[in-house]
Order: sequence, then C-alpha cells, then structure tokens
Amino acid sequence: MIVVSERWSYNINRYPPKLMVTIPLIVLLVALASLGVNTMLTGMPITPGMDFAGGTAVTVFTTDTPDQISAAFAGYPLIDVESGINEGKYLKFGPMEDDQFRALSTLVLEKYPEAKIDQIGASFGATLQEQAVIALAFSFILMAIVVFAIFRIFVPSLAVILSAFSDIVMASALMNLFGIPLSLATTAALLMLIGYSVDSDILLTNRVLKRQGNLADKMEGAFTTGFIMTSTAMAAALAMWVVALVGQVEIIFQIASVILLGLVADLFNTWVLNAGILRWYVEGRDAR
Repeated sequence: MIVVSERWSYNINRYPPKLMVTIPLIVLLVALASLGVNTMLTGMPITPGMDFAGGTAVTVFTTDTPDQISAAFAGYPLIDVESGINEGKYLKFGPMEDDQFRALSTLVLEKYPEAKIDQIGASFGATLQEQAVIALAFSFILMAIVVFAIFRIFVPSLAVILSAFSDIVMASALMNLFGIPLSLATTAALLMLIGYSVDSDILLTNRVLKRQGNLADKMEGAFTTGFIMTSTAMAAALAMWVVALVGQVEIIFQIASVILLGLVADLFNTWVLNAGILRWYVEGRDAR
C-alpha cells in the first residue's frame, strides 16, 4: 500500500481494494478475539489497573530494593513495586479485607513512618469502570454523529467510523499484549486517540470526495499531509515516552505508550482500511 522508491509515495493502484479492506478486517477480528479472551479471564476487555479493580497504593522513599520490600510484605497481596525518582517506591496491593488492610497500614507506618497510603475500594473501582465505559461510548457516538453530519454519505462516513473503531480495538489489544493496564490515565489516552484517528480519516475522506482530479493523486496528496500530521504527533508522544521512562513517571509512560500504539494502528487503518473502502466506493460510483 505504501511504496518506497526514490521518495516516499503512496500508490493505491498497487493492490486491489478488496485486499486493502480484507487484511485490516482480519487484524481487527484477531484483536477483538484477544479482547474477548481477556474479558473471560479478567472480566474486562483490557486488564484493569488499580483504579478499576480496587486495591491499595503505598508511596515510600527508601533505599530498600524491590526484593527486600517484597519480602517485608510477603503476607499481603503485593502486585508490583515500581521505582521512582529520589529513591521513591510505589507499592501496589490487590483488594483486601478491612482487617488485613488495617494490619498492612500498621506495618507500613512502622517500617516507613512517612509513607503515603491510598486505598480504592472494589465498589468504587466498579463505579469508575462504568463511568469510563460511558465516557468512551459517549465520545464515540458523538464522533459518529459529527462524521455523518459532515459527509452525509453512508459508505464514506461508515469507513471513518470503522477506522476509528479499529484504532481503539487494536490499541486495546496491544495494551494487553504489552501489559499496560486500563486506568483513569490510559482511559484518557484512549479518548484522545478517538480525536487523533478521526482527524486523519476526515482529511483523507474530505480530499477524496470534495476535490477534483485523479483518485490516486488525491489519495497520495492526502497521504503526504496526513503522514506528516501523524508523524508529528508520534514524535511528541515518543519524546514524552522517553522522558517518562528516564524519569520513571509511570502514569505519563502509560499514556504515551497508549498514544504511540494507537497512532501506529491509525496509520494502518487510515491508509489501508479507510483508503480501501473509499477507493472501492469511488470506483464503483464512477462505474455506475
């Protein structure tokens, strides 16, 4: 689909539109299947983080190693020990009964008097899950309404919506693959992806439907602009990812990771899936 010769070019005539549509749909089905398997295992398509599953977070500043900390709290459901700047440690515990939580709090304060302890109850986490799902669904529905209002043609509008949906599904599947949990921060990143993905799809659809000229030339022109837009966003997300990795800022690292994964999926879905559907539609329309 993207042909590299002496310069970057985008040649839609290299592959038939049916192939351009079929391959991304197969990838989408595989991603949906993986989310279905994860739902059976965890109860959610994306593995929930502490925000949604509930648990206890403890922030301490100590020279103790993660192994020493794990040994000290061996009797509690310690999930992870993350290292931060200035010898900071971030301890994540799974859900506990009230008695066990009080015992843990006592032990933590005895060992680390200046520790900060935050607890998220399972019921509160379930409420956050519902609100996150509502936010994603509401944003997607509003996006679909705006797209149909702009183009007022069923097939091109559906192509934009399908491409955006594929971006979110593939990014979610990759989150599970790379062990990135669903939290309030990564939910916000998924919401941002809706805007990023629709931006490039609308650019492509607008160029194809509302400009005169050869279809291949219009798509190549749209690709040049869209690729620069997406590459700029990826560069910014990559810079944020590197800074968060070096500074060991877990929340920023997860947000940047989700955005990068989603933008990679967006390049694939916009310029293969959406472009294939548009080409199929325009060539069929012209033939009629």
